[in-house]
Amino acid sequence: MKRKISIYTAAAIVVANMIGTGVFTSVGFQLSAVQNTWSIMLLWLTGGLLSLFGAFAYAELGTHFKESGGDYIYLSRVFHPLLGYLSAWAGLTVGFSAPVALAAMAFTKYLAPFGLQNNVWLAIAVIVLIGLMHSFTIRHSSRFQNLSTIVKVVFIVTLIGLGFFIPNNINSALNFGNSWQREVLKPGFAVSMVYVAFAYTGWNAAAYVVDEIKDPHKNLPKALIASTLFVAVVYLLFQFVLLKNATVTQLAGKEEVTFISFDNLLGSAGGKWVSVFIGIQLIATVSSYLWVGPRVTMAMAKENKLWQPLAKKNAHGIPVAAVWLHVFISIVLALTGSFEKILLYAGFVLQLMASLTVATSIFIKDRQPHTFSGPFRPWLQIIFLLFNTWVLVFTIIERPLESLIGIGIISAGAVIYYFDSPQPAEEAVIPG
Repeated sequence: MKRKISIYTAAAIVVANMIGTGVFTSVGFQLSAVQNTWSIMLLWLTGGLLSLFGAFAYAELGTHFKESGGDYIYLSRVFHPLLGYLSAWAGLTVGFSAPVALAAMAFTKYLAPFGLQNNVWLAIAVIVLIGLMHSFTIRHSSRFQNLSTIVKVVFIVTLIGLGFFIPNNINSALNFGNSWQREVLKPGFAVSMVYVAFAYTGWNAAAYVVDEIKDPHKNLPKALIASTLFVAVVYLLFQFVLLKNATVTQLAGKEEVTFISFDNLLGSAGGKWVSVFIGIQLIATVSSYLWVGPRVTMAMAKENKLWQPLAKKNAHGIPVAAVWLHVFISIVLALTGSFEKILLYAGFVLQLMASLTVATSIFIKDRQPHTFSGPFRPWLQIIFLLFNTWVLVFTIIERPLESLIGIGIISAGAVIYYFDSPQPAEEAVIPG
């Protein structure tokens, strides 16, 4: 009998997916466009609320369909197999692989005190080792995920405590003036939401492995909603700490903003160890995406002939071939793309596909027993969709190259779908 994961492991997957590269790096890119503290806090609060609205929708979808595969299952079953195919394609090429590449790249960036910054071979080694970790049993995966997530949470909560209670002697980036009223109307504010949305990516993670969760009708909604609320509070406090302990000049346009702020606060020795632990906890991010992503690819592979080899599982239910395809694509992205460019086009694609998936929750018919029902439906879903549309439109206007790369990736998936063919029902499940 296949081992099931507890609500705590499900929550750990969500937290580990969410707390990663974005929260430690993206405020520097935001400060290039908006600099009022209220504007920055509003960005992160809005991201948290939208993620919560999305979590309600995914809890509903996950408890209705009860199949692992997330967006692929929901879009295929509610709208059309093409949209499910595109979501799985987007997840394979950037949605799950790009966060792995970015976390591994950021891992090396934060080892700068040891002269290992931008060491792409070290980033590749991390990806390969975590791929091995997820190639055997769910027990191995869950133990590693739980431990690495505990380290991640304790670390970021400790940083927040240090940032609030240790006094500093420098001018800070905190600015509580009235300029936020003008900044929130700028296109740069909307584009900055892409960075925030990327940082919150993962609020839906447990829905992708729903058939591996004990009592999913009870535990899936709890894991999604509680984890999203917890991370949103952590994110708001952490951004305040970063702004409190560095200047706008120091942070604007930089990736290593956490190192800069805590180097100011703790001195070079303390900043060095903070940097090291940021790198270590990013391993949990790599792990969570290499756990979840292959399940989506496997769901597509079961129903489409071109991808059939990726549906094969080992004796313990692990889609090993899918895991290693994600490893390979993550390595290619790490070798070929710049950090900010990957973040933007991946964020664009993720925001678009998440919007389509949330829309499916409005159109569910013949609701199954024990299906979760979120509050104020469908109004929260509609707010989610309207806001994401606004962000996507301004991203296309302000960052056309990255947007076109994202659109090109999705278009390539549509072309491949045209040449693919569905699996007959009797062949759709591939034995391990």
